[in-house]
Amino acid sequence: MRIGIDFDNTIACYDELFHKVALEQGLINNLTPANKVAVRDHMRSRGQEADWTELQGVVYGKRMKEAAIFSGVLEFIAYAIERGDEVYIISHKTSHPVIGPRYDLHAAARQWIEQNLIWDKALLLPSEQIFFKPTREEKLAQIERCGCDLFIDDLPEVLTSAAFPRQTEAILFDPEGHHRLPDTLSFATWQEIMVYTGMDDS
Repeated sequence: MRIGIDFDNTIACYDELFHKVALEQGLINNLTPANKVAVRDHMRSRGQEADWTELQGVVYGKRMKEAAIFSGVLEFIAYAIERGDEVYIISHKTSHPVIGPRYDLHAAARQWIEQNLIWDKALLLPSEQIFFKPTREEKLAQIERCGCDLFIDDLPEVLTSAAFPRQTEAILFDPEGHHRLPDTLSFATWQEIMVYTGMDDS
């Protein structure tokens, strides 16, 4: 099986980091819940769209090394590889922020992967199986080029796009239960995805 996985908010978790940096910059207060969507919605409700865009650049660039990793994703990738699956990271990520300092977002993400996607003291995925694409259209095309049988993403608009490959099964990763898609399987944890894909013997 060929498995594709999105990166931001699917492998890398930014909830605490967005909250931390937004607090440091005085963009939110302590009453705002510590998750990315809550921070975004609070800032947008106050007309701070430009500030939100710049905040993303800081988090995905300068502060990327502080991002967490979702529980269970290391085990999922390791077990998939162990049973003979091919695993790809395929992400829509621009090279530099739209607003603010021009951090190298691709380099920051790859450095994070080198530090965090480690299993049994070895890097789980080679660089040639990691793709960062500047547009959503190019991401969708890469999913098809890789021949993914399964693709896991946190964004409904990716999985329901008309350009999403027909032969690829879509799985929505939705830890907070924000979405309901009638024709797409949704899971809140990587442990649930492991059970669904037959990787959990317990």
